[in-house]
Amino acid sequence: MPRQKDLKKLVRTRMSKTGEAYTVARAQIVQRKDARKTAAEAPEGVSVADYARIAGMSDTAVQAKTGCTWERWVKSLDHHGAATMPHGEIAAMIHEKWKVGGWWSQMVAVGYERIKGLRDRGQRRAGHYDASKSKTLNVPAARVFEALTEKPLLARWLPEAVRVRTASEERSARLTMQDGSIAAFWFTKKGEGKTALSVQQQKLPDKATRERMKRYWGERLEALKELLSS
Repeated sequence: MPRQKDLKKLVRTRMSKTGEAYTVARAQIVQRKDARKTAAEAPEGVSVADYARIAGMSDTAVQAKTGCTWERWVKSLDHHGAATMPHGEIAAMIHEKWKVGGWWSQMVAVGYERIKGLRDRGQRRAGHYDASKSKTLNVPAARVFEALTEKPLLARWLPEAVRVRTASEERSARLTMQDGSIAAFWFTKKGEGKTALSVQQQKLPDKATRERMKRYWGERLEALKELLSS
């Protein structure tokens, strides 16, 4: 909590920006400070030894790429009030303040949010879940693109797809499914005649649905592999 003199200064600054009365502005600042203090505390039952497991990445890996262990990242991000920030702001701060690359900034932000109990595995900060699967196919990327965008071929392994929303040849495609959700596909060449394909379905309502859709996509990608192999 700021000292009385500092608190008054913060209140008057907020009043000048928002037009709020003194008591309203003061209540908002005190509430924000209290929330930040609470968010900076580790979730109950979580120890430093649990950090890597909860984050989903080892201390060795994250330190090799960012220069810090999870314990150090949690302390630094807590110090800057990251637990009260949106995901994008956390990642941007990591990138700009500590000069961490874009992809690793995202990874550290996600790991931190998991450690703080702000999201679960496969869950977005907004509360919904994503389901993803991947598979390596023994065919060229152009053939995978055809299987995602040509209706007769698509219907043979993914009949639940309604239409192709967007497509980029030999790179990505987004399909609308029967339930109105979007399935996003990415594919990259992996050597001669091989393609790595991944799919992600977003905005699933709960963890159980996520697990069900992961199984579903595993089955669909296996069906695609069999189709293209034949």
